[in-house]
Amino acid sequence: MIDPAASPGPRLKAPPGAVDTNIHILDQRYPLAPTALAQPPDAGVAEYREVMRRLGLTRTVVVQPTAYGTDNRCTLDAVAAFGLDTARAVGVVDASISPDEMARMTAAGMRGARFHLLGGAAVPIEQFDAIAAKAHEAGWHVQFQCDGRRLPYYAAQIRAWPCTVVIDHVGKYLEPVAVDDPAFRCLLDLVETGRVYVKLSAPYETSKLGAPLYGDVGALAKALVRAAPERMVWATNWPHLALTDKPDDAGLLDLLLDWAGDEATRRRILVDNPTALYGF
Repeated sequence: MIDPAASPGPRLKAPPGAVDTNIHILDQRYPLAPTALAQPPDAGVAEYREVMRRLGLTRTVVVQPTAYGTDNRCTLDAVAAFGLDTARAVGVVDASISPDEMARMTAAGMRGARFHLLGGAAVPIEQFDAIAAKAHEAGWHVQFQCDGRRLPYYAAQIRAWPCTVVIDHVGKYLEPVAVDDPAFRCLLDLVETGRVYVKLSAPYETSKLGAPLYGDVGALAKALVRAAPERMVWATNWPHLALTDKPDDAGLLDLLLDWAGDEATRRRILVDNPTALYGF
């Protein structure tokens, strides 16, 4: 496990306004959802502030973990603790949510609804179309995660959603694919619609080649950056749930030195794109 206090910081100097677009805050004081797979260890605001300090980050996006289902209190309480100058949220809601409740959550910093098709999902896919329509009306986006090899199966549905869509974790191909694979070409085609963003994050979850460069996932990330740098965002995915051997967050930031070849593109990914996407 990486000890941040004993390891050097990143080589990449984060520009002012840099945003980490995917972290989770966890606190055992909040009840687990019936769909939760396990009780995750606590990971708090004060602990993450140290990550921000070490990496030179300015802002963050707190994403609702699967552990709490549609109870977004932990996530929104974390945003309140960070302050709206620093944080935004992506939550989990079901199709019964009212416009008034969405307006209340928007005022508290919520900017998106998370659609999750892997373990611990609290909301079935049958509700996604209705939620996407409500998200569009509220000015939210949807954040979508599946095994990327299944993206062609969902592509028509994603294209039909009226709102902006953010695809997690370089597509989250549970078995890494090549850049000419039809499932990756599907992701590139979705990005080319102009409404789909991709999070350049969590390569350690799927890479077979491993640190420091995660070359198999990195090849996909570089192809995405070449195709649409204006719709890429970056994230640590802190605190790296379910991992005992956690990656070094500084190394994850430094991946942008390999994935995005020039300072202007890195600034787009770290500052300009997420600032617009999350309304900072």
